[in-house]
Amino acid sequence: MSVESRFEPLVAPAERLTREELERYSRHLTLERFGPEGQRRLKNARVLVVGAGGLGAPALQYLAAAGVGTLGVVDDDVVSVSNLQRQVIHTVGDLGRPKVDSAADAIARLNPLVTVRTHDTRLTTENALEILGQYDLVLDGADNFPTRYLVADAAELTGIPVVWGSILRFDGQVSVFWAGRGPVYRDLYPEAPPAGSVPSCAEGGVLGVLPATIGSVMATEALKLLTGMGDPLVGRVLVHDALAQTWRTLTVLPDPERQPVTDLSEVMVACGLARPDDAAALSASGQSAPGQRVTGPSGPETLQGPGGSGQSRAPLDPSAPPAPSAVETVDAAELAALLAARDRGEATFTLVDVREDWERELVSIPGAVSAPLDRLLSEGVRALPAGTEGDVILHCKAGVRSARALAALRSGYAVREDSVKHLDGGILAWIDAVDPSLPRY
Repeated sequence: MSVESRFEPLVAPAERLTREELERYSRHLTLERFGPEGQRRLKNARVLVVGAGGLGAPALQYLAAAGVGTLGVVDDDVVSVSNLQRQVIHTVGDLGRPKVDSAADAIARLNPLVTVRTHDTRLTTENALEILGQYDLVLDGADNFPTRYLVADAAELTGIPVVWGSILRFDGQVSVFWAGRGPVYRDLYPEAPPAGSVPSCAEGGVLGVLPATIGSVMATEALKLLTGMGDPLVGRVLVHDALAQTWRTLTVLPDPERQPVTDLSEVMVACGLARPDDAAALSASGQSAPGQRVTGPSGPETLQGPGGSGQSRAPLDPSAPPAPSAVETVDAAELAALLAARDRGEATFTLVDVREDWERELVSIPGAVSAPLDRLLSEGVRALPAGTEGDVILHCKAGVRSARALAALRSGYAVREDSVKHLDGGILAWIDAVDPSLPRY
């Protein structure tokens, strides 16, 4: 079935294709409504991929194979062994390397005709406009809310469309946001959820093949926008449930009361996050988050699954327990000092690990005792290990589960002389700040 595009192609066609390009892209050239002109547009295109991780990996590979002339990739992370379960652009030989360098080498092996620009940096309010301004289109595969809002705002200011994808556990979402042509990310998610209220992929897990499913759809949307072919997902969100093997399309409406973005100064304020945390989306609750405008085929409908490497969250609940405060939080350096003081007999406290058994077997903080999270959530202080004394400091992998445990224990410690706190950033922060020799996962 032929579907006409609502939009003109993003880029003009290059002058000509070489003989090598004619041979390499012959399957594209035979496609009706794509042909040599579509391939010449791809040759002239400049596409930025934010994140060389789960979503960025398949998107970069398919865009390179398709013949996009210039690919940019921005990421400040290095390849770790836990990435290899899903980030198929990297290999064992790339462990410890910057992801942008590993990705660039993989692209060169796949298609040496593609120019790769690497941005080995974190996208910030200081560099976002300069970086995005070099490209015709951006694919957002970021794994944290601040970067998602930053990409969205910078794209609105530069006028380029955003192909957005998100994954968590067994669910994924894809959409195209384009200021002036349709809704933007802030129309779908006006506000980020409270810090610690949403599991990241590290905390909640992700099916290893899911990034390939969602990342390839993102690449498809990019090719449609660049060539002016088909009907892009502008004003629509494609929602995938891998376990049920279903896809559904939801309509997203612009918020008529949303103020246009004028600069990048409000990104962190809008996110309300003290630090980047892996993102999330809406859960199937039957209601919309404040300010959200989403409709399905039969009327209002709420998104289910990830909101960005994206993910599951319930609509903001005024009755939800507050996120850990500064006095309820310790950082890794403070915990190390407290453990040293306890070893000298100068401090009394209990360090409680709320992770699963297999996680503790893989890596643990010396001196921690175990307490299952589900029991802490259901039984409160009664679920603390026997022999618990003094203050309690909770920890998990990245800080999300320990924040939930803290909320469950907070009332039980309200009338006690001792206090309950949690480790900001979890054992991953401990590894970064105290003992980098420990394995990350």
